[in-house]
Amino acid sequence: MDVWYLSHLVCPRDHQDLREDGGRLVCASGHAYPVVEGVPVMLLDDVTQTIGIADASLARAKAALSLPNPANPDLYLDTLGIAPHERRALIALAASGRSPIDPVVAFMVGATGGYMYRHLIGSLASYPIPDLRLPPGGGKTLLDIGCNWGRWSIAAAQKGYDVVGLDPSLGGIMAARRVSQSLGLSCRFVVADARYLPFRADSFDCAFSYSVLQHLSREDVRLVAAGIGRTLKPGGTSLVQMPTNFGVRCLYHQARRRFAEATGFDVRYWTIPALKRLFSRAVGPATISVDCYFGIGLQRADYALMTPMLKVVLVTSEIVRGASRFVPFLKYVADSVYITAVKG
Repeated sequence: MDVWYLSHLVCPRDHQDLREDGGRLVCASGHAYPVVEGVPVMLLDDVTQTIGIADASLARAKAALSLPNPANPDLYLDTLGIAPHERRALIALAASGRSPIDPVVAFMVGATGGYMYRHLIGSLASYPIPDLRLPPGGGKTLLDIGCNWGRWSIAAAQKGYDVVGLDPSLGGIMAARRVSQSLGLSCRFVVADARYLPFRADSFDCAFSYSVLQHLSREDVRLVAAGIGRTLKPGGTSLVQMPTNFGVRCLYHQARRRFAEATGFDVRYWTIPALKRLFSRAVGPATISVDCYFGIGLQRADYALMTPMLKVVLVTSEIVRGASRFVPFLKYVADSVYITAVKG
């Protein structure tokens, strides 16, 4: 295991130091966390998980199961949360050796990218790496919360950040490690719950999260924001994407469920003032900027991957986003916004 983990990870329950003990990380109070193929699995087994794949990841980590044949690597399919037919297709794609990219990414791209990426499931020919809206990293540390297969972690590493990706999916994390290594990038990854960040205080220069916190209850989002505030260094920056109440597509989805309160993994929609208050209190002074319109996850860098109709949607979103800099009202009808907060 990378020695970095021992000097930066702490027990997510009580923030105590950890030591290696028989393939586990253990704190002075006896809380133990398995290490799978060098990846720490820091999930808590005595809390209600925010997503079922966390339970599956914890079970797999405790069982310490892995396939012995390196030509047929364990893809941890039961910890990915994909449908049975996708699982069978993923196995076939992996066995064929035809895919130019990691087979897990080929089938997770729709879940991690949004509706504009569904036509690429199983047929993705290149990694859709977005443009991270942060200045060049210059070696600064960045925590990517909810990284899954690592598209934003990779974007940050390519921009010069020293990246740690975190996700509750063991399969997603293993895919992220494979992809980053194949691209020659030195990212680190941890399986953990965003509500209980297993890092020392003042560990990171930046914290980032995209299309993740929207699935958590408001109380859980407050826990995540507090954890970001604790683990950021003084002067550190938090950049978090969230959906809004009044975006066109957000209103459409709320209307489909008759504006009922979200449950489980449903998306929660926030007002811009509420987001600004939350992160200002938990992290530091916060500002809001537009991410995109007509959906969540639209990335200008992926224009070449889109169908003709989706290209029109993407270009229109970019035009309106540019106009929002001069017409403040437009910010309030964006479907997706970024909250930037700086720790004092």
